[in-house]
Amino acid sequence: MERMIFATGNEGKMREIRMILADLEVPVVSMKEAGISAEINENGKSFEDNAIIKARTIMELTGEPVLADDSGLEIDYLDGAPGIYSARYMGEDTSYDIKNQAILDQLEGVPDEKRTARFVCVIACAMPDGTILTSRGTMEGIIGHEIRGKNGFGYDPVFYLPDCCCTSAELSPDQKNDLSHRGKALRLMRELLKERMEESKEESQEENKAE
Repeated sequence: MERMIFATGNEGKMREIRMILADLEVPVVSMKEAGISAEINENGKSFEDNAIIKARTIMELTGEPVLADDSGLEIDYLDGAPGIYSARYMGEDTSYDIKNQAILDQLEGVPDEKRTARFVCVIACAMPDGTILTSRGTMEGIIGHEIRGKNGFGYDPVFYLPDCCCTSAELSPDQKNDLSHRGKALRLMRELLKERMEESKEESQEENKAE
């Protein structure tokens, strides 16, 4: 395995991914870095479905191992919305400043105990031999009352962490990697990939002995 492709063009996401997967034995590159452009029809009914669809689509296109994630914000007061439609909420080209303000407007006057929410991330890995690995991570919090912070992206500025007394966008990169849904899912995936790599090494050694 010479490299792994992560099916995203989001540079903010790639920074987090590279930090957490830095100790893998193979480099992880974005679709842009791999020179890949593809339309992916994310028509699944869950985060798992969409992550697998993305990973498998690019794996079949390239014949290389591919990682992909699907993540989103679930707001209990809004019956779990925007959920799997987080990136497409109010239109993919709509800025997150507008999306975040719309969420604050919908929750105006709602008390903190009813503002519970979570970020969810599922990572899928599609291997050329047909193997599919998945991992899931969540980060619990509430929707804040204002847009705060410049360190994150997406819905981070309205996602408030009571234990940290700040929004996700006010966390340092190291803090965010420790606490975030994506960080948790990536660490689980890292362990699954290490196990698979170790198994492959052992199989190769056994084959060499047999020869």
